[in-house]
Amino acid sequence: MTERTIDPPAPAPVWHLADEDAHDHGGGGPTVLGFWIYLMSDALIFASLFAMFGVVSTSYAGGPQPRDIFELPLVALNTAFLLASSITFGAAIPHIEQGRVGPTRAWLAITGLLGAAFVGIELYEFAHLFAEGATPQRSAFLSAFYTLVGTHGAHVTVGLVWIAVMLVQIGQRGLIPENKRRLMCLSMFWHFLDIIWIGVFTFVYLFGVLR
Repeated sequence: MTERTIDPPAPAPVWHLADEDAHDHGGGGPTVLGFWIYLMSDALIFASLFAMFGVVSTSYAGGPQPRDIFELPLVALNTAFLLASSITFGAAIPHIEQGRVGPTRAWLAITGLLGAAFVGIELYEFAHLFAEGATPQRSAFLSAFYTLVGTHGAHVTVGLVWIAVMLVQIGQRGLIPENKRRLMCLSMFWHFLDIIWIGVFTFVYLFGVLR
């Protein structure tokens, strides 16, 4: 009597498992890694701008000095707006993770309004300085000031456009994995700008007035 053997089941093809794994993750790993690399490159840009400002921060060329043109209460209010926007974005995170579209859009909208208030006050400050003759051409200090603060303001404006786009996409498609991944990148970007602004407020405005 011959003994009957049962062949073990063939293992699943490696390519198939890899394909399923890539489908499950949706390319989130490479996307987040790439965005981290972008943030690091952006941090180098701001580090260069801070270094430039530090070198020429006392080159007034007979023009106005920080204590003559900076209004700390107004800048402090603007700082409060941006810090509050970071808090409201953080409040949206649990709702994003749980897939709640309504609360997510509400917190994002509040974040956008606070960010818009920040940009509005910054534009008002620039217009006020221009009216007083404190233009970028007046001194190296003012050129560095407008470059550093203006670059940050441009980044915040890009963040506001990104928030508006995400509000539309969430309204149309909900909190699908792709939108959650984009919101995660947007959150990192927004908090990054918050950290940069704390450096701007301390190094440019506060130290400038107290110097």
